[in-house]
Formats: sequence, structure tokens, C-alpha cells
Amino acid sequence: MSEPEMHKVTVEIYGEPYTIRGAAPPAHMRELAVMVNTRMQEIGRKASHLSVTKVAVLAAFHLAHDLAKLQEDYDDLIKILNDTPAAKPGK
Repeated sequence: MSEPEMHKVTVEIYGEPYTIRGAAPPAHMRELAVMVNTRMQEIGRKASHLSVTKVAVLAAFHLAHDLAKLQEDYDDLIKILNDTPAAKPGK
């Protein structure tokens, strides 16, 4: 099996350039960088006294919370789908 094609993009997050390398398409990596930058900007505006490191940690925490909530919602939907009579074979 061959290695996935790697891409490299340079993005700006919270005023700093970052070169990111990954298998995801460059447009997707840019979209993720916009999400991170947006969250950091929101936190930085509300708490301008925080260091960049603390802003980054809070942004990571908020994004992790969003991910956990989406996973919970997804799991709930899968459970609902599996519990419907149409989803059960032989009924």
C-alpha cells in the first residue's frame, strides 16, 4: 500500500505564519486554520490580558468541547436510527 500524498500549506493563525504538512487537501487545511484563528481571535478579544499560549489552550479546549458535543449528537442519531423499526431486519 502506498503512502498518502502529502501536502504543505502556510497559514496564518493569530498573526503568526505556520507551515502545515499533511495528507488532507490544502483547502481543508486552510479551512481548519481559519477555524482555529477565528476561535483564538474571539477569545483574545474577550480576554486581551491572556498570553498567546493561554489563548491557544482555551481555543483548543473550546474546539475539543465542540467535537465532543458533535460526537455525542452523532451517537444519539445512530442510536435513534438503529432503534427505528425500519432499521431492524425482518420487521
